[in-house]
Amino acid sequence: MDILHTLSALRHRLAQEPAVALVPTMGNLHDGHIDLVRRVQSHAPCVVTSIFVNRLQFGPQEDFSRYPRTLEEDCARLKQAGCAVVFAPPENEMYPEPQTVTVDPSPLQDELEGAIRPGHFRGVATVVLKLFHMVQPQVAIFGKKDYQQTLILRTMVRQLALPVTLLAAETVRAPDGLALSSRNRYLSPAERQRAPELHQALKAVAEALKQGKTPQESLERGQLDPTCWRTDYMTVRRAQDLGAPTPEDRSLVVLGAARLGSTRLIDNLEVSR
Repeated sequence: MDILHTLSALRHRLAQEPAVALVPTMGNLHDGHIDLVRRVQSHAPCVVTSIFVNRLQFGPQEDFSRYPRTLEEDCARLKQAGCAVVFAPPENEMYPEPQTVTVDPSPLQDELEGAIRPGHFRGVATVVLKLFHMVQPQVAIFGKKDYQQTLILRTMVRQLALPVTLLAAETVRAPDGLALSSRNRYLSPAERQRAPELHQALKAVAEALKQGKTPQESLERGQLDPTCWRTDYMTVRRAQDLGAPTPEDRSLVVLGAARLGSTRLIDNLEVSR
């Protein structure tokens, strides 16, 4: 496995590859990331995993400075998983000058996560488009835990006619249902015990929807304990575009984001009714 830090080295390494798959990450890898690497191997002979903590997608009060950087450990896991190339550029390689040219995504960027984290999806779309130009993959894969992000990136790929097939993989969970996330390591032992309650709340809403309850009736089944949790949102949306569901819509998604202590968790469940 090659570990590369510059664009020139990356392009030299990939020049003769017939097909490339990209797994964009911010590092601090968990089993969900490794699952993405293994899943995408059947789509291209050369898998590139990028590791870059992208300042542009963090708000001024968010955890950019304390986001875990674990490159050596990450590379060991990626090598074992069969990754061909790790692209881990320093910030001055990814952004050699102030990034004044940015991607303004679809209006969906201002809802849900975007309403809580203004500018977040602009930063995500900008770095992903830049990685697409750097790596020039035929395929890229993302996890469904970031459901809204995946829809926004699909729209970007479609409307900009990018020559990339975007795949979405199912969320990888711990045995108790907690969606794997790099931020889970911020949880105290007591918080980690409570953390699966978010997934349980989503399941309760999903089950009510399957029983024929309306979205509003269903959401009443998914209340989190306000003495422990600060809920940013819990909502039912149309799966295809996150629009408001109608009674005729059969493919839905339940999305939730809440803070447990100082740690913010997000999760979702797709529902067919």
